[in-house]
Amino acid sequence: MPVRPDWPPTRVLAWLYFPVAQRPLLAALCGIESEIAASLSGGLDHQIAHVRLGWWRDECERCAQGRPAHPLTRALTASFACGDLAPLAGLTGLVDTAMWDLAAATFDTRRELTAYCERWSVALVEPLARFALPGIAPDSCRALGRGLREIEMLNALARDARAGRLRLPLDELARAHAPPQTLAQPPWAAELAGLVRERHRQVRAALAASVATLARHEQAPLRGLLVWAGLACGHSRRAERALPRARTSGDHHAPLDAWRAWRAARRADAGRFALRAD
Repeated sequence: MPVRPDWPPTRVLAWLYFPVAQRPLLAALCGIESEIAASLSGGLDHQIAHVRLGWWRDECERCAQGRPAHPLTRALTASFACGDLAPLAGLTGLVDTAMWDLAAATFDTRRELTAYCERWSVALVEPLARFALPGIAPDSCRALGRGLREIEMLNALARDARAGRLRLPLDELARAHAPPQTLAQPPWAAELAGLVRERHRQVRAALAASVATLARHEQAPLRGLLVWAGLACGHSRRAERALPRARTSGDHHAPLDAWRAWRAARRADAGRFALRAD
């Protein structure tokens, strides 16, 4: 694995603060996620994309049963040397969310969007959390991952909308009198900007609440995930301040983010990490 993986900046910074023993697991999970996401490439034939996703669904199931075939899934199962592969039972969630995105399906309600985020969380965040803390309550790591996924989606709202992926439920858009296509066309009208602003705040509050349930001694093993969540929340605040415009991908403030990641890691090591609820 390269010294610094070729991932989005937030994940690279988080990776730097994952304990060394957890990095191969993170690399395998993110590698599988990338391989599955490659099925969504614009130039790929739709039928071929479905065949790829079908193969990956079977492979994720084989992996959870201890029979992996792909180098990435082999690396994943190797991380659980004790043989307890229960944390990988939800790995097919990465395929479920990719299938949803391939179909450019919309979320009719908040419940559907929450279920989408939870599938991603069970597939990617829960194995990391349960590897770091085998006794952690599944609901705790699921809530953390659910909030992390939604906040990442909110941070890329306009970009995803231009790719045909609406990351807000249709019923909420209707209440804001916002036609779905306007998500791809910032600056947004006042009611839509207000909806986006409120959702940013709600998800940050939910993430803060999930972190607050952790005991002090649980923070250091989860340091990488906490850094990831802290950086995502920082991006969320900048996205909120940019409203009614959409924050551009170049607004990641890399030097400051590096300092924020270091500070978050120090606080997690001391059992004093917390997210602002605002």
